[in-house]
Amino acid sequence: MPKGGVEDAEGAIHWFVTALSHQPVLLSDVLASLAPVAGQTYLDCTAGLGGHAAAIAAILGPRGRVILMDLDASNLASAAARVRALPDAPLVETIHASFAEAPHRLAALGARADMVLADLGFASNQVDDAARGLSFMRDGPLDMRMNSTARLTAAELVATFSEPQLTSAIRQFGEDRHAPRIARAIIAARRLAPIERTTQLAEIIRAAVPRAPADTIDPATRTFQALRIVVNDEIGNLDALLDTLSDAARAARGPRPMFLSPSARVGIIAFHSLEDRPVKQAFLTLISAGLATPIGEQPQTATPDEAHTNPRARSAKLRAIALT
Repeated sequence: MPKGGVEDAEGAIHWFVTALSHQPVLLSDVLASLAPVAGQTYLDCTAGLGGHAAAIAAILGPRGRVILMDLDASNLASAAARVRALPDAPLVETIHASFAEAPHRLAALGARADMVLADLGFASNQVDDAARGLSFMRDGPLDMRMNSTARLTAAELVATFSEPQLTSAIRQFGEDRHAPRIARAIIAARRLAPIERTTQLAEIIRAAVPRAPADTIDPATRTFQALRIVVNDEIGNLDALLDTLSDAARAARGPRPMFLSPSARVGIIAFHSLEDRPVKQAFLTLISAGLATPIGEQPQTATPDEAHTNPRARSAKLRAIALT
């Protein structure tokens, strides 16, 4: 990176891609939408491996401030180390918590964010780690917790949920029409032996819902998504964040703004319709009320080149607004 900081978003992208192997999704769109300026404060609600944060921090420079949040303590530490290692790095602070806690956590720090980003996907190292149990492509414990100190694991959920509860969860959060059949199969299987491994559960689902020749995804995909969402209360946390953003947008016009500056830019990257629908609705409500304006195309998606080089970006949708 040139001494004195990267001067524009294009320079930040070039430096970042050259210097680091991790590829954050929709990076150029995020930088264009959030439009970081040297000395500003950036809140990353889902720090992950620090990809977006590092690129933005390179523009903020030593007078800037980066606040990183994540449920994964290990990734949070890695992201902070990555940003702090930048030449002329900004002040970096970390919060090991759900982004639903952002308002009072930033208040405790005496901070107001000029930019906010929530990348609702999970990091590649989390999927690749069999011990986390997020993927049925690798055998591992049926865990799925983003926060290793949380109580509920996917194995406990599968062992204790009733058939109606399992059916509801798989139908609502996996959007799987075979939810009743899968729930019955899980109940029958757990009567014979505890379901504690990822591949074990995947085989139970595949046996219950044979894969048709035209199917493009594994029959276990939607159930694993549903269990992960329930274990980590992903939709509940997203709803809390959107409610908080709405409150902050209204407060930004008053004498005592909340955790956002009056002209803050906010971006959220969703990866499936369960996430994107409430984000779209919340942003449209703020825009209709005259509290925000849209930034760029709604939603912004990956170019063919990015989708080819970074498969995680294929389903990513960025929606961004600026408070008015």
